[in-house]
Amino acid sequence: MEGKEVLKGMSPYKPGKQIKEVKEEYGLERIVKLASNENPFGFSDQIKISANDLIKNLEVYPDGYSTELRKALADKHQVNGDQIVFGCGSDEVVEIICRTYLDAGKNTVMAAPTFPQYKHNALIEGAEVREVPLIDGYHDLDGMLSKIDENTRILWLCSPNNPTGTLIDKESFDNVMEQCPSHVLVVMDEAYYEYVEAGDAPDIVGSIKDYPNLMTLRTFSKAYGLAALRVGYGVADEEVARLLNVTRGPFNTTTVAQKAALTALQDQDFLTASVQENKENKRQLMNFCEKNNLTYYDSEANFLFIKLPVKGDQIYEFLLSKGFIVRSGEALGHPNGIRVTIGSKEDMTHLEEHIAAFLVSVEEGIQ
Repeated sequence: MEGKEVLKGMSPYKPGKQIKEVKEEYGLERIVKLASNENPFGFSDQIKISANDLIKNLEVYPDGYSTELRKALADKHQVNGDQIVFGCGSDEVVEIICRTYLDAGKNTVMAAPTFPQYKHNALIEGAEVREVPLIDGYHDLDGMLSKIDENTRILWLCSPNNPTGTLIDKESFDNVMEQCPSHVLVVMDEAYYEYVEAGDAPDIVGSIKDYPNLMTLRTFSKAYGLAALRVGYGVADEEVARLLNVTRGPFNTTTVAQKAALTALQDQDFLTASVQENKENKRQLMNFCEKNNLTYYDSEANFLFIKLPVKGDQIYEFLLSKGFIVRSGEALGHPNGIRVTIGSKEDMTHLEEHIAAFLVSVEEGIQ
């Protein structure tokens, strides 16, 4: 049996090394994973307290409309509940968008490098992918707009961008929306929204009423610390959301996930505390980089992409042997660097010591 022709040239998603795997390979007792932009501070204690309630009635199908969570998010964002579409993580919402709007003869525009699932899912649907290289880590918005034609259906904007962490500011966003044709859906992926500190970030949800061809993606996997439960969502114009919900599977978020996300949403103290600690520890890593003449991209996310004088795989392997898992830039379309998730203060201190030792070994010609 043969699948789609395009699949022959594609590969399944390859996650970074897992903690158990690294322990066994290097004979280490403790591993610090700083590769997947997870929240190192865990998740709300309120979810642990209500754990028994979360697992009641597992024999019953989940609420396919996610009624309670939908209402809470609609209230939070001051939108109609029918403007929301849920996914098994926001990456499933990406898949739903592609399945709804793309097919052979259509095209989609995105930055490079950026979140790889935009391209992956577009190719599966048979669409042409038009990639525009970043400029110093930022989206080349003028270049992206120039790639749009009558067959373009989706413009992907990732802000903060993964893997660089750079933000699209309000002025730049407004310019895009003024120039982008109305037949193109502009998807602003804000997976790291809660970490943004910049005062000139655009209000995407608030702008949807002015631009029916605009939507935002959000997730509970990052700042809320619920990556294992897979809850993401999009907010869009009602007609866009209606089409996406036609495409969406009827029970794509579980009862446990919906209840946990609702509980997490209500515990803003945890969110505030973890975002603040991320801010402080990121500043510590940035100071370390500056002292060691390492440059990095402006990051408004919970990670920092550090530029290096060597290939990312070299320092990746070195850090792996010390019990630290980071993401090599070679796996992200940016070879000379690593993406480091911001961890606890103690872990960041040890990581910095190892990076410093690596840099010394490079200077001495050991590496």
